[in-house]
Amino acid sequence: MIQRLITALLIAFGTIFSSSSNAAAMQLSETRGGKLVHDYITALNSGDETTMRTFLENNVSPEALKNRPVAPRLSIMLDLYGRWQSATIHNVTEATDTTTTALITTKAGDWFAFTMFHDRSDPAMMLGIGIEDVDAPPALDLPPLTSEQLLTEIASCLDAHSKADDFSGVVLVARDGKPVFFKAYGFADAGLKTPNKLDTKFNLGSINKKFTEMGIEMLIAQGKVSYTDTLGKFLPDYPNKEAASKVTVGHLLKMQGGIGDFFGEAFDATPKDKLRHNNDFIPLFANEKLHFEPGTNSEYSNGGYILLGAVIEKASGMDYYDFMRKNIFTPAGMSNTDWYEADERTPNLAEGYTLEGVTENNRRSNVFSRPARGSAAGGGYSTAEDLLKFVNAAAAGQFGAASNRARGLGIAGGAPGINAALESDLKGGYTVIVLSNYDPPSAERVARELRQMISRVTN
Repeated sequence: MIQRLITALLIAFGTIFSSSSNAAAMQLSETRGGKLVHDYITALNSGDETTMRTFLENNVSPEALKNRPVAPRLSIMLDLYGRWQSATIHNVTEATDTTTTALITTKAGDWFAFTMFHDRSDPAMMLGIGIEDVDAPPALDLPPLTSEQLLTEIASCLDAHSKADDFSGVVLVARDGKPVFFKAYGFADAGLKTPNKLDTKFNLGSINKKFTEMGIEMLIAQGKVSYTDTLGKFLPDYPNKEAASKVTVGHLLKMQGGIGDFFGEAFDATPKDKLRHNNDFIPLFANEKLHFEPGTNSEYSNGGYILLGAVIEKASGMDYYDFMRKNIFTPAGMSNTDWYEADERTPNLAEGYTLEGVTENNRRSNVFSRPARGSAAGGGYSTAEDLLKFVNAAAAGQFGAASNRARGLGIAGGAPGINAALESDLKGGYTVIVLSNYDPPSAERVARELRQMISRVTN
């Protein structure tokens, strides 16, 4: 659930962080949405469902509640509490009339940029939230590392996570396009005790969005699509006529279209075996009102990427999945990447395991919470080696102008029992790929720790 909320915010902040709760409170008090951030985190930290519900009932804009009522928002808060246990606000990094972003840490020591989207009323009313994992403030007392010492540190880090059973998956660290650390941990099938292997296929979550972006860029380069084309040009029968006439391809790419998410009551009520094609997801949100005037705001939107997948089909005359195989996977040599169906046997594929809905620390399969097949918004599968091939192909310009969409990647994806992180063009020419079949932030935490280690390498 947390990954459904991650907003692609580019938040710049310095190296001075306040650890004083009083200082944080003073900063919050100086911003329009500061009280909302403070009260949201306070309600979440209570761990009490009634307290959380009361906060949402009293502080969410009535218009926002029409699009996403209290129940799914409460589910998100409860899920965050289950993952974080507690959150501490450190300082505000960005504030506007409609957004307030603060740095927070969780009980486990993970750092996030927490963004409150709000209206311009006085007092401000909540519209939604965005969450992005960020690096911890730099530790000035950590010594530099040689490239050889880095590998030792990585191995020690992963052994500790594996022993604590908070990571199961594959880690690949490459330098200048070639692996320097490549190892698998945990089980692909816990029941059968089948270990993860270097070529095990993992669910990528929202990393698939990068493939969709590249597909659109390819069609733009061919003159079949433009950033200013409206949704209605390709989907004239789209139920929301306002969206069809106002939302452009550029809006969808930047998540500025006001299109809703397909996760929610309709998704929960839909048998997951009915979701087998990208277009099967469209009815889950197509009748929703726009969340805001297109181009005036930004909100994470899985629905928007479903629509980009539909645009690819209409503009190319090909099935979305066939287009991706022909134009991205096959040229890059990504033979173990696809949208495998959940109820078909796929060799060497990792099952997902989640702590959601369990009373004790005993993970259960996520098979009933994920669609039968992924979409243009996420849910496809790949291996660490295939993702490195993708990065290398983009770096070589193999995808033409669309290669720019895959350079300097910093992207993650996840849902219950799914977490993946991919970062390229790091200091020293490093690439980090972490794939996990545990809940977020299992892969993202590891990727963040490796990124911090790499920042200390001196040769």
